[in-house]
Amino acid sequence: MKHTFRNTALAALVALTAAAASASGTHAGGHGHDANEAIGKPGVATKATRTINVDMTDSMRFTPADISVKQGETVRFVIKNSGQIKHELVLGTEKELKEHYEVMKKNPEMEHSDPNMVTLAPGKSGEIVWQFTKAGKVDFACLQPGHYDAGMKGAVNVTKTGK
Repeated sequence: MKHTFRNTALAALVALTAAAASASGTHAGGHGHDANEAIGKPGVATKATRTINVDMTDSMRFTPADISVKQGETVRFVIKNSGQIKHELVLGTEKELKEHYEVMKKNPEMEHSDPNMVTLAPGKSGEIVWQFTKAGKVDFACLQPGHYDAGMKGAVNVTKTGK
C-alpha cells in the first residue's frame, strides 16, 4: 500500500513538472530562446526608435506583412487583434516557427509568454519591443492551429548599417 501511494505521488509529481515545463514555454520547438541570437534580442522600451502598428485579422493576414528596419534598430511593435478569434505574432526563424507550429497543433490550448511574441484575444492589443541585431530576414507568424497554414505570416527585412 505504501509503494502504491508513493508511486502514485511520484507519477503525479512528474506529470505536474512536465505540464509546468510545457506551459512555461520550454517544450520542444522553443519560442525563440535559441534563435534569439539569429533574430535579435528583446529591446529596451526607452530605446525604441519607432513604433510599427501591426493588425491581425480573421482573414489570416498581418497588415503590414512586410516590414523594413535597420540593423541595430529597436522597434516597438503595437499589435492589435481586429478579429473575432485568438491570434498571435511570434518573431523567429522560419525553421523555428515551423517547429513551434507543429507543437501548437498538438497542444492548441498551450499558454506561453516570451519576449518575441504576443498572443491576443479578439479586440485586444499588445506589444513587442525588439532589437534587430543582425542584417537579414526575421520571420513572424501566427502559430494558432490552422493560421500559419492559411498564410498568416510575414517578414521583417533588416538592412545592414554602414558602420
